[in-house]
Amino acid sequence: MLPVTQIPVSLFGAPLDAAPASGVGIASGITDLPSAVAGAPFADVLTDALGQVEQLEKQAKTAVEGLMTGKGVDVHEAMIASQKAGMGFELVLSVRNKALAAYQQVMGMQF
Repeated sequence: MLPVTQIPVSLFGAPLDAAPASGVGIASGITDLPSAVAGAPFADVLTDALGQVEQLEKQAKTAVEGLMTGKGVDVHEAMIASQKAGMGFELVLSVRNKALAAYQQVMGMQF
């Protein structure tokens, strides 16, 4: 068994080489995991995550517009959609910031 730090995981915390956990760990309750597999280029994983965040933002916008116009959307549904979109954006932003910091650190190295 590999140590926890060596198991490939997606941006949302699920193992990439196994089925999503059912009710256990941080992967429980997540159904829209990136379609990345172990060994996939980082750009593909990041592009997939950005697509999912864009989809969450569209859902949040639709829910808020439905709430504002009175089209049968509950307040809690709009709030949950908005929070999901916000958390997804913060996650992708954090990954981008870490990748940029790593790039800058590598570029600053003396060879």
